[in-house]
Amino acid sequence: MPNYGELKRRAIGLLEQGGNAYLTDAEDGRVKEAIRAVISTEQRREGMSFYEWEKAEKRLYYAMRGYDVIEELMEDDEVSEIMINGMESIFYEKGGVLYRFSENFESEEDIYLMIERIVSKHNRKVNLKEPIVDTKCPDGSRVHVVLPPVSVTGPVVTIRRFLSKARTLKDLIECGGISNKAAEFLRKAIKDRKTILVSGGTSSGKTTLLNALIDEIDEDERIITIEDSAELKLDGRENAISLECRNKTAEGLSEITLRDLIKASLRMRPDRIIVGEVRGAEALDLMQALNTGHEGSLCTLHANSCTDALLRLKILMLMGMELPMEAIISQIVAGIDYIVQMKRDGNGRREVSEIIRLCGAENGEIISERIDID
Repeated sequence: MPNYGELKRRAIGLLEQGGNAYLTDAEDGRVKEAIRAVISTEQRREGMSFYEWEKAEKRLYYAMRGYDVIEELMEDDEVSEIMINGMESIFYEKGGVLYRFSENFESEEDIYLMIERIVSKHNRKVNLKEPIVDTKCPDGSRVHVVLPPVSVTGPVVTIRRFLSKARTLKDLIECGGISNKAAEFLRKAIKDRKTILVSGGTSSGKTTLLNALIDEIDEDERIITIEDSAELKLDGRENAISLECRNKTAEGLSEITLRDLIKASLRMRPDRIIVGEVRGAEALDLMQALNTGHEGSLCTLHANSCTDALLRLKILMLMGMELPMEAIISQIVAGIDYIVQMKRDGNGRREVSEIIRLCGAENGEIISERIDID
């Protein structure tokens, strides 16, 4: 079996002799030439089968320009999440089930090089000074990196895959993610311009449902999506704008937050404002927007139940401004029509578990009723 680490070092050496830094400057043709040169030398010295040659060529290219050993996971459309736990192990989620990957990186240096390739594409840096970074892959997949000493197990990378095709409500019905009755109810709610908050835990299917609800919006409506990292699908829509946050950079570029983007979206004549995830003080700005003529909007929020979602929304709004609880409750009731709860069961299946309607407030409490979706 070829020593891929040694072959890679030799290929990089050839590129450096030609005055190219393979991470940035070398063209694909030069990289492939260097790979073929070192494999040819290995073949003459050690002997390699055609299968070993082909595998080595592909693996070296992935190691120098792609995702190294996890390339095959990145190419599998059914893999929804990849977790690199330093040198110790790699796990991936497929069909809602977690598996351990059969391969590992050969060295921590290989992991660092892959991280550098990912973050550099978006002009980001991750190092000892900034050991935690959020970025994304060229296909839109969300990437979270944590480096030592924050991570005691070595460099940790979590990749949330970006689905090439957004699911529709029909798709969700077919896979058991939503009942026919619930799907028809939500279709009508979208048509009637009802504001919907999608709630759920981590990896419970909130973004998938949000994409399905977006698919139900009329093509002639102007949509503004607002996200930390753009994931929502707007394929085929001519009058749709996707806005994405920006972190403050070492080069002096200022931070652009969800609050900034929500305020900016109000000046862009939106028919629908869609916030990928409400997680901070921007909750107040969103609720104020919903109470000033932007009904029919959509957003998601992390919570384990519809009741918890209401409690968390109150707390997040208080982060934006100290307001009387009566005023907060009034804005929530006036701004949101329905809360849809997503859950993930022990088998990894994600489904709509509950829908409630906000009916009003009484004695400082929000009154709601459960919608029959069974």
